[in-house]
Parts: sequence; C-alpha cells; structure tokens
Amino acid sequence: MSTLTAGHVSATTDALGIATISFYHPAHNSLPGQLLRELAATITAIGQANTTKVIILKSEGERTFCAGASFDELVAIEDEAQGQAFFSGFAQVINACRTCPKVIIGRVQGKAIGGGAGVAAATDYCFATAQASVKLSELVVGIGPFVVGPVVELKIGRAAYAQLALDAGEFRSAAWAQARGLYAEVVETTANLDAAVQAFAEKLASYNPEALGAMKQVIWEGTEHWDSLLRERAAISGRLVLSDFTRQAIAKFKAAAGAKA
Repeated sequence: MSTLTAGHVSATTDALGIATISFYHPAHNSLPGQLLRELAATITAIGQANTTKVIILKSEGERTFCAGASFDELVAIEDEAQGQAFFSGFAQVINACRTCPKVIIGRVQGKAIGGGAGVAAATDYCFATAQASVKLSELVVGIGPFVVGPVVELKIGRAAYAQLALDAGEFRSAAWAQARGLYAEVVETTANLDAAVQAFAEKLASYNPEALGAMKQVIWEGTEHWDSLLRERAAISGRLVLSDFTRQAIAKFKAAAGAKA
C-alpha cells in the first residue's frame, strides 16, 4: 500500500450521542487527498445524523496529532488544477467543521503542523496535551498557510497568525497556543486529555441540542463566504507547489527525513 492510499478514517457513536471521528496515517498522521476527502465526508455525515449530539475529532497515535499535507502527494502534483484540488481537500475539512450543525471537540495529543494546525483550529473547543506544540511550516517549503490561514487567524488573531506563518521553522508551545485561544484547555498526559474530553462531551450532550446548534452558528458567524475564499486560497498554494523552490525544498526535506530513518 502506498503512502497515498494508506491510512483510514473511522467513526463511532455511543449511547449518549457522543460521536468520535478518528483519522490515522502512518506518516505522522499526514493527510493525503483521499484521507482529506474521507474526513470531510465523515464529518458531514456524522454531523447530520439525528443520533449525534456532539462530535469528538481526534487522530490515532501518541506523538503527532497531524503533520499536515502529504509530501509524497505534493511532489506528485503536475499542474495547477491538481494543486488546487489537493489543497481544496483541507478547505473541505475546514468547511465541513464550520458548517457541521453539531459542536466539534478537538483532541490534540501531539504536534499540530501546517494543515494539522488548521484542523485543530476548525474545531469549536479544543483540548490538548502539553506536548501539542504548533507550527505553520509552509513557507519553509515555498508555499504558505493560505488555506488554513482564515481559520487559524479566526482563533488566535492576525498578529499571532503572522508570527506562526512567518517564523515558519519554529514550533510554538501548547501554552502559547492556549494563551492565544487555539487550545481551550491544556493537560499533561493523554490519560488526562481523554478524561477531560469525555467529561466535556458528556456535559455538552446534556444541553438543549437546539441551543447548541444556534450557538454553533453564532460562533462561525461571518464565515459564510469561506466556500469561495478557501477555494481561492487553494489556488494560490496549488500554483506555488509547482515552483522550482518548492520542488527542491521538498526533495531536501524528504532526503533528510530518509537519512534519519
């Protein structure tokens, strides 16, 4: 199985109406196009189910919540249309989260990089461990965090978003992310994380579902134009990924990663 077809998305719903959507990819939970499409479709379907009261969005594994775009897929892009289609996958996940009628709780157990930070920001209330540092690394490889930019900026503000985007080679700590609103709560261990997420999910599941739905709409008020905005942003990234700078930067990154393996 290639890295472009590896991985999976799964979903379960318990007796309380708490749905858990989980994704996994062997390359540090990176997200190739197929997984992005599956994740967006699953969020939409679970959000529309009458049995769902609240959603927990998580990834599997311990060290990395999500490493963002799949480098193997990035180097396989041959033209701008393919590039826009790939980056539109992240747009679809973000839009699925914001338009989902149910509140989504994020569970971030480790590093959130690039598109992974965007997925975390797209949840409505996000828990993280102290190991869940964040980085928008796109400029390092010659593209930019254009698609995830609106949702990250919405959560942490423009100044903090600029810091993350421009200082692309450096991680910011989970404490930094919490202070700026990306994470609502930060705990020490994954056991603490799971306990906190479950307790909050049960609390939300006990609330009036109509009130929760109305609150969700208020939280995302002003983002109604994001369907078109994020497509436009995906086109920017889709063009830049074809540049010589980006091709060479990704090749160097992959070579370095292979040397460490």
